[in-house]
Amino acid sequence: MKIGIVGCGMISKSYLNTFSRCDFIEVIACCDLDKKRAEEIALSYNIPRVYDIEDFFQDNEIELVVNLTVPSAHGEIHLRALHAGKHTFGEKPLAANTKEGKEILDLAAKKGLRVGSAPDTFLGAGIQMCQQIIDDGQIGEPVGATAFMMSHGPESFHPRPQFLYQSGAGPLFDMGPYYLTAMIALLGPVKKVTASANMRFTKRMITASENYGEWFAVSTPTNVASILDFHNGSIGNMIMSFDVWGTGHEKLEIYGTKGTISVPDPNRFSGEVKLQKEGEAHFSSYPITSGYIDNTRGIGVIDMVRAIFQKKPHRASGELAFHVLEIMESVLKSSQEARHCNIQSICDKPVILPVSGIQTDQDTIN
Repeated sequence: MKIGIVGCGMISKSYLNTFSRCDFIEVIACCDLDKKRAEEIALSYNIPRVYDIEDFFQDNEIELVVNLTVPSAHGEIHLRALHAGKHTFGEKPLAANTKEGKEILDLAAKKGLRVGSAPDTFLGAGIQMCQQIIDDGQIGEPVGATAFMMSHGPESFHPRPQFLYQSGAGPLFDMGPYYLTAMIALLGPVKKVTASANMRFTKRMITASENYGEWFAVSTPTNVASILDFHNGSIGNMIMSFDVWGTGHEKLEIYGTKGTISVPDPNRFSGEVKLQKEGEAHFSSYPITSGYIDNTRGIGVIDMVRAIFQKKPHRASGELAFHVLEIMESVLKSSQEARHCNIQSICDKPVILPVSGIQTDQDTIN
């Protein structure tokens, strides 16, 4: 399948490195608002065509658009791709809001096209192993989950973090998709949410070496606590915060009637899986025996292309991304309106990704 890339920032390199290992994908075009940046990426990865944005969608050979733009542009690029008759896969979140997200899914359905969305880290070896353990009944019936992403924000390493503190971002929309997608992969879809959100720092200073000392305003909640009720009866607690200097919490744990599983970082493809079963005094490491263990961002695109060829559902689907988007939007609404919010959408719990052996940077994905 012939692919075109929109957005040639740092994340594009991770995708292109993964695509270079796949024998049924060919990247034929790219574009970026900064054309020089697109030209540099094209030169590094042997991409034959560099376009301005208006000309990009006129290339009839492009079959699938990979949308790696900033969050505020995700919805627009998805819609332009679909209107041009192309499948589309993008970085998270799917769109700025559920109204735009629904427009994307409706248009795709009307045109018979596929929509996919990051994160695809849940397809990595760590969370896939946890999914297998839970599906095998090793922790019994799921009871609940805790999810913590707590830091003091990306300004310590990101030279231009302003967009991460604007509406449609913040810790919930920036990092929440990793944790919510992982929990849905492990526990299934969410039924209702309750939440509180605020911000303790209305101004931030960049402490990364580039642009050090520059101050900027914050316009979205940076400390969000929520309770998630899942359709399977589990209850989850999730805190997403850029207002915390340190924490000792595990990033994600799943609790069951017969044990607890400590899940690796949902923003990574691997990590340590730990399991403590009924009657045991301590956690034990659980060996990862197969799966994608390195940085394989873009594996969701590969799974989607394979699914298109095989006429099967893909895992990092638009429906999953829309469900995550509605949950996040409802979390903020719950805080603003001081009430429970029922989640109207639903999605399938993704089936485990079959792989054989541990993939390395040298392996071909086929």
